[in-house]
Amino acid sequence: MKLIQFSAGQGPSECALAVKLGVRRFIEDAEKLGLRVDIVEQEAGEIKGTFKSVLLMLKTDDVNTAQQQCLEQWQGSIQWICRSPYRPKHGRKNWFFNVVLWESDESQPLNTSDVEIKTCRSSGAGGQHVNTTDSAVQLLHKPTGLSVKVQTERSQHQNKRLAFALLNHKIKALESQQSEALKGNLRLQHHQVERGQAVRVFEGERFRERS
Repeated sequence: MKLIQFSAGQGPSECALAVKLGVRRFIEDAEKLGLRVDIVEQEAGEIKGTFKSVLLMLKTDDVNTAQQQCLEQWQGSIQWICRSPYRPKHGRKNWFFNVVLWESDESQPLNTSDVEIKTCRSSGAGGQHVNTTDSAVQLLHKPTGLSVKVQTERSQHQNKRLAFALLNHKIKALESQQSEALKGNLRLQHHQVERGQAVRVFEGERFRERS
């Protein structure tokens, strides 16, 4: 299961807008190559229509060479050069967000006794299945308090599998954060974005790539 995370880290609203533009561009690029992508989880930014974080899932684990190249081109720090649409007098024009591709590790399953499982009806976009079946799955990891809710798939079984994979990833990220904190060098990919080493650069409100 391949998952892709776009994150503005602790950046301002302009970075959250860049995430929105980046996700839209990525989905367009992926679909042109025949890759199917679903939004699994998203964290809204302070300004409506922007996102601090978006988690996407590829609908297939089998990718061809062109598709793999597309994925690799997006991994890392992405730079967006544009005057702030929110703060016209602000001098800064360079905004960054981070993209990470990872595969879920299901070789070490969670202890189900530590997880509270709830099923509920899906909400939002989802066609005829919305509010008709209890296909959405919400998990709470009692030892850490971490929770996830997944409703992208039509079957409860598929949503449950994805939810456990996502929760497992969050727990490992938390453990990594705590480990780094003990070393006095806190660093977590979801909360920190590398600046000055962009793998791709886009410009303007149309989000056109710099050649």
